[in-house]
Amino acid sequence: MDLDAVRTFVTVADAGQFQAAAADLSISQQAVSKRVAALERDLGVRLFTRTARGARLSVDGQAFLPHARDLLRAGERATASVRPGRRALRVDVIGRRLGPAALLRDFYRAHPGTELDIVTLFDADSAIAAVCSGAIDASFRAVTRRPPDGVEAVRVHDEPVEFLTGPAHALAGAPAVTPGALAGHAIWMPGIVPGTEWAAYYGDLAEAFGLTIDRVGPHSGTEPLLDTLAGSPALATFVGEQTHLVYPADYGLRRIAVRGPTPVYPHSLIWRGDNPHPALRTLRDHLGSVRPDAGTWTPAWAAPAAL
Repeated sequence: MDLDAVRTFVTVADAGQFQAAAADLSISQQAVSKRVAALERDLGVRLFTRTARGARLSVDGQAFLPHARDLLRAGERATASVRPGRRALRVDVIGRRLGPAALLRDFYRAHPGTELDIVTLFDADSAIAAVCSGAIDASFRAVTRRPPDGVEAVRVHDEPVEFLTGPAHALAGAPAVTPGALAGHAIWMPGIVPGTEWAAYYGDLAEAFGLTIDRVGPHSGTEPLLDTLAGSPALATFVGEQTHLVYPADYGLRRIAVRGPTPVYPHSLIWRGDNPHPALRTLRDHLGSVRPDAGTWTPAWAAPAAL
């Protein structure tokens, strides 16, 4: 439907006269008449009854008017969704319960007027491709290799990795453990997918400290994993410090700090250098960049921390 014609119809209905509507729209009265006539032909009804005092809505015109207003509002929303500086900032996170989602929650609390559209793509390759195409404005990912030309990546958050066990595990009572002390313990992570950035991270972590990380078995979600850990004296897993876990109190799961050194998952913000969205600059300024910490461990491929 021609929204210019719909807008003209609404303006005439509000003004009560074709001439007044023409003045409001800064077009000729003839153009107003042509637009209304074209809309009436499309709808197959008369929208106005012409009188000596102006234009009065017909019964069909009265029925159409609220829907015409809805059409104009929908058109404005559609335009605003892609208008520079008006549409929501579209950001990818690896998962809605993981660390990057917490970073975005903190950002929104600091900048509550910023509209965010949060999506979850599969892996870093998918996210970088979406950044390049303009499908998203930014992504939080571990970056295992240099991004394409025109794409920026800055390490913005090092998230400590914790050791998660059930109450019967041998290390359940430990306030903290070293990475080396985890050698020989069964670490079960069925959500690891070969070729992803998180597979690269945990593969390097295992190699660096002589750990055994088992990804065998179907990944049926977080809840079945936690259920298995709660009843196992042998199995444990790794989780990010900011990973939001919900489980029954009687599971008795333990989140144990890993120190000496602390493995940290290196989250980088990825964006296209020529992206003009003003909220992207606000997000980048809010996040800053990671400062070096001698007490942490990251893979050699992690983007360098700021000096």
